[in-house]
Amino acid sequence: MQQLITVPLLLLLLQGSVQLRHLEVEASNDGPSPCQAPLQWEGRWVVYDHGTGRNNRAAVSYDGQNYRLRVLQQHKKHTPCQRYFEFIYLYASKLMFQIDQKTGECAKIELPEAWDPFDIPDNSTFEDQYIIGGPGDNVEVQEWSDRKPARKHETWVGVYTLRDCYPVQETYIKNSSVTTSTRFFNLQLGISDPNVFTPPPSCQAARPHAMATSHC
Repeated sequence: MQQLITVPLLLLLLQGSVQLRHLEVEASNDGPSPCQAPLQWEGRWVVYDHGTGRNNRAAVSYDGQNYRLRVLQQHKKHTPCQRYFEFIYLYASKLMFQIDQKTGECAKIELPEAWDPFDIPDNSTFEDQYIIGGPGDNVEVQEWSDRKPARKHETWVGVYTLRDCYPVQETYIKNSSVTTSTRFFNLQLGISDPNVFTPPPSCQAARPHAMATSHC
């Protein structure tokens, strides 16, 4: 005998079907979630200052666990007046040490800004996913930003590898103009020498002001 479905039961079934489809649509519109960037790595970067038009190349040790950063500027033969420094940023102590690579002279400066990790914040907006390079020699990356519907322009854009979430490039924008662009490369997981975050003995008698970047 054929079973009859009452009107109330039919309405409940239809309502459940609509709710299920609504949840499926929501899940498909969520998009990818930000990956978790490594907390400790070493490598190199090039920071391009759009205001001065200069590239700053350096070896970098990054310790996100202890809020520490060490930047060792790389020498350029075609800039004879340029001074080259080692920078040690200790954000837990709110201190930065600037050490002249040639003379060992040291400056100890209070850090006014808070720690800003190289990662993708949880509230970031997914922008795009694409491949850098070509067939047989490429890496897949995701692009994120701090763009929000209530704000027309983003102030930060980060590109991170899809597989291991290494930083590839970060760009900062102020007043609709790019201020700095940082490219990361040759990254290795972990810190090979934790002592790079320890200021040298010359910093015991450090000056309280930053040193000039040029002799000329």
